[in-house]
Amino acid sequence: MPLWYRFYRFLDRSASQGLRGLRVTVTPGGCDVMEGGALSSLETPALVVDLDKVKRNVQTMKERCEGGGVRLRPHMKTHKTLECADIMTGGSRRCIVVSTLAEACFYGDHGYDDILYAYPLPFDKVERCATLSERLDLFQVLLDHPEALERLRRRPLAGGRLWHVWLKLDCGNGRAGVLHSDAGAVQLAQAIAGAEGVELTGVYAHCGNTYYCKGVEQIQAVAQETTDLTLQFMEKLKAVGITCKSSIGSTPSCSHPVKDMSRLSEVHPGNYVFYDMQQSLIGSCSLEDVAVRVLTRVIGHCPHRNQLLIDCGWCGLSQDGSGKLPTGYAVIEGHPNLKLASMTQEHGRVEPLSGALDFGRYPLGALLQLIPYHACATAMMHPVYHVHSGGRLLGQWRPTRGW
Repeated sequence: MPLWYRFYRFLDRSASQGLRGLRVTVTPGGCDVMEGGALSSLETPALVVDLDKVKRNVQTMKERCEGGGVRLRPHMKTHKTLECADIMTGGSRRCIVVSTLAEACFYGDHGYDDILYAYPLPFDKVERCATLSERLDLFQVLLDHPEALERLRRRPLAGGRLWHVWLKLDCGNGRAGVLHSDAGAVQLAQAIAGAEGVELTGVYAHCGNTYYCKGVEQIQAVAQETTDLTLQFMEKLKAVGITCKSSIGSTPSCSHPVKDMSRLSEVHPGNYVFYDMQQSLIGSCSLEDVAVRVLTRVIGHCPHRNQLLIDCGWCGLSQDGSGKLPTGYAVIEGHPNLKLASMTQEHGRVEPLSGALDFGRYPLGALLQLIPYHACATAMMHPVYHVHSGGRLLGQWRPTRGW
C-alpha cells in the first residue's frame, strides 16, 4: 500500500472518528494553564508532546537495539531537554550524543556523563571542550581533519587526562567526515591513535542519506551499505594494529536495522523519540507514532482569497519541508482537505486543496493541530514544550538553546 494512500486514510479516519484533540473547538485565549487541563487551555502557537507516545517510541527503540545486540547511544538534538533525556537513558544519565556544545554543557551541569559531542571539532570551542574533558569522567569529541588533531595536541588536558576522539567517516552521506575510501582516512586514524595525550575512541558515521529513502527496502539498503563500509574500514584499522569502537546511526536506519548492525559497537539515532511527517513518509514509523503537534488558532477569514489565517507562522513551525507535502508545510490533523499554503513570520495561510472553503467550520478562535514535517526543526522554534497524556496536560519541558 503506497505511503500516501496510508497517509490519507489516516487523516480521513481521524476526521470521521472525532479523535480527542482533532475536533475544531472554540476557546477563549489567555487562560491559565493548569496541570490536568485540556490542550485547548493553551495559548497558541504551542508545541505539545504526547508523553505516552514518547515512552512507547523510546521503549521500542531500546528493545530493538537490545534484540540486535548493539548499544544504543541516543541523540539529544531533537528535544534538548532533561526530562526527555532521562526517559531515553532510562534514568542512567549516561551514554548520550549531542550536536552542540551548549547541549554538552547543559547535560554535564545536570549530572550527565559519557557525552559524545558529535560535531567536527570547532576551533573556537577547543577550550570549552577541554573544560568538559577535565570535569567529566568521559567527554568525547569528533574530528575529520589533521588540523583538528593538531589543535588538541596543542591543548594538553590537566592531570594526565586523555582527549577521547571519534573519527568522523563519510560513508556516502556527503556531509561531514573523511571519505571512507580515502587513504588519508586510515592515516588520520593512525595519527590520532599515535598522538600524545589523545585516544582514538571510535569511528562514527551518519547515514543521513536514509532521509532520501521511501520504504523499508530502500532504508535497509542504505543501512547495509553504511554498515558494510564502516566494518570494512574497521578491518583496515585492525590491519595496522588499531582497535576501537564503531557507531553508525540515523532514525530511519535504526527503525529498520539490518542484521549486520549487530557487529557494530553502537548506534546513535535521535529523532525517533518524537518522529514526524518526514519519518512517516520515509517509512521509519506510522503517523500514529508521531508524538508532537503544534496547536494553532484561526485568527482571520479571507473569503476573497478562499483562505484562513492562523497564528502559526514559520516562527512556530519552521520552513523545513517546503514543497514536500501536498498539504503544504504541515499536515492539519483531521482536516485532509486543508493545506498550509504559505507562512510569514507569525501568520499562516490555510486554503482548501480543492473547492470553496466552508468558513462556518472554522470560526475565529477555532483550534487546529499541525503535524510538523521535521520535529527537530519545529522543536527548535519553541522555548517550552507542553507535555500531555490523553489530551490532559502534565507539565512543561524547557529545552536548552544555543551553540
